Amino acid sequence: MSRTNAESVIAKLAPVLLFALTAMLVPPAQAQTYTVIHNFTGGLGGNYPYDGLTRDRAGNFYGTTNGGGSSDQGAAFKLTNHNGSWIFTLIYSFLGGNDGALPYAGLTIGPDGSLYGTTWSGGQGAPQCAGGCGTVYKLTPPAKPCHQTVCSWTETILYDFYLSSAGLQNPWGGVIFDTAGNIYGATVNGGAGGCPGSGCGAVYKLTPTKAGWTASVLYSFTGHGDGSIPYCNLLIDSTGNLYGTTLYGAPYQDYGTVFELVKSAGGWSEKTLYAFQGGSDGGNPQAGLIMDAAGNLYGGTTEANGNSLLGVAFELSPSGGGWTYSVISSLSGSLVTDLSFDPAGNLYGTSPFGGAYGFGYAFKLSDSGSGWTQTDLHDFSTQNHGGFGPWSSVAIDPAGNLYGTTNGGGTKNGGIIWEITP
Repeated sequence: MSRTNAESVIAKLAPVLLFALTAMLVPPAQAQTYTVIHNFTGGLGGNYPYDGLTRDRAGNFYGTTNGGGSSDQGAAFKLTNHNGSWIFTLIYSFLGGNDGALPYAGLTIGPDGSLYGTTWSGGQGAPQCAGGCGTVYKLTPPAKPCHQTVCSWTETILYDFYLSSAGLQNPWGGVIFDTAGNIYGATVNGGAGGCPGSGCGAVYKLTPTKAGWTASVLYSFTGHGDGSIPYCNLLIDSTGNLYGTTLYGAPYQDYGTVFELVKSAGGWSEKTLYAFQGGSDGGNPQAGLIMDAAGNLYGGTTEANGNSLLGVAFELSPSGGGWTYSVISSLSGSLVTDLSFDPAGNLYGTSPFGGAYGFGYAFKLSDSGSGWTQTDLHDFSTQNHGGFGPWSSVAIDPAGNLYGTTNGGGTKNGGIIWEITP
């Protein structure tokens, strides 16, 4: 599948409509300090990051770019703070072909300290997905410390979706682990759900064995009440149940769902927790979910009220054996990545559209007990190489500083990494 086709959902959120949103603003930005801490430059500098950053215990950040690298098939990078300066290191270039290519998802730190992720394409070719069906990979750091700008980590392909008997292909979201070390994720296409074309997508599991990793399909979406096309990162709770969203309700139609996969001795069963109506409740969620200590779920949608490119942040609360849906904030742009919590329970996110200039904004949602208050933290623009189009989630360090990426802007127009300090 070509990069153009892979970005069909992005294309439908076309920038031509951005300035229609400028009259619908959230409260003005407060006194925050916004800093560009890295410009993506293409080539071995990577470009076009889509997902956010992953922070390790030492304070280093890791992420991926959809372009750049030695073969322009995307790259993985590390960002380290040394005496107040940020040092960017490219740690792997995806090669395409039998290797992975075009990672949209960010990176997950595994139980062994290695980095894990997915690529949209690459791997062995197949008739149903020219350019490869995508991969799940692992990146292992070098045995000795490296002090150069390019420090190649060792990549291992854990699974090539070309091998899937259910036709799984094209993972957009990343991977998560359970306590036993199994890996879970979702593919946008494939599965045995009977959808036309490339299928409705599926949730998969990778189980480690002495011979490698064994793949199994936990659920194939059918597009009949359960939704179709899961772009999201999955969420796992303390009992091992999985949660996520689908972009559509029926095959390539309707407004999407929130789902739960419940684990039992007999296998996995799917529950649709909420079906979006496409009105004031939002619709077509591409973002995944997060959960608070009380078991409430939070997420966001890419649009509401038809095709107006508005979004909402929502809460789903367990109640009487079911779930109660409520909109906690209306957004002047789409929410396409997961929300983030800080220790005080505030929520943070970005939109690649909306804001004062129509090129996206970063926001905070605070719960007063009687409702949620939205604060605009920064409005992205095309001015002064500041970066625009933030598709990333927000990473938060122990000091309360916020970090993320934009897909465009910067000195080479390849995107940036930004920091907002309170």
